[in-house]
Amino acid sequence: MPAGAGPRILNRPFTITAEVEIPTEGADGVLLSMGGSDGGLAFYIQEGILTYVHNYLAIDHSYTRARRRLPEGHHFLSMEFEPTGAPDVAHGKGVSGNVTLFVDGEKVGEGEIPVTAPFRLGQGAAMLVGADAGAAVTPEYRAPFRFRGKIKRIIVDVSGEHVADYEAEMRVALAKD
Repeated sequence: MPAGAGPRILNRPFTITAEVEIPTEGADGVLLSMGGSDGGLAFYIQEGILTYVHNYLAIDHSYTRARRRLPEGHHFLSMEFEPTGAPDVAHGKGVSGNVTLFVDGEKVGEGEIPVTAPFRLGQGAAMLVGADAGAAVTPEYRAPFRFRGKIKRIIVDVSGEHVADYEAEMRVALAKD
């Protein structure tokens, strides 16, 4: 799905939930990705560990990982992002925030993201389910890193309030030629 047609997740709380089937042999791969090596995010499983990464403009990668491996079977895998600071769009910075990972509603990991992208993710910012095509969001896997289990559905919830500094966004827009 092209980024412009997808849910607007930057500078706001959001949740990604994947309903999946993990086979006996495990199921590594990308559940959902947006962007690429120049900035983006990925929600994935690697070596049985549920992981979320935010790639801030290829400058910094912030990882949040589950504390234990996923068992086989039917699961609801979720990540929640909760902003903790305001964006500084004049300096190319989005909100900071906390990430929490859940398996079937049980918290299995948490981490911090010191800064996010303010306006948009990388050039290839399409939202993809089950793979990360193009240049991988993280150097931890090789694209397309297709999910080897079964994805029944992905839900992206953006019902939280958007955090924005509209005056700074206008100054940045007016400063462009």
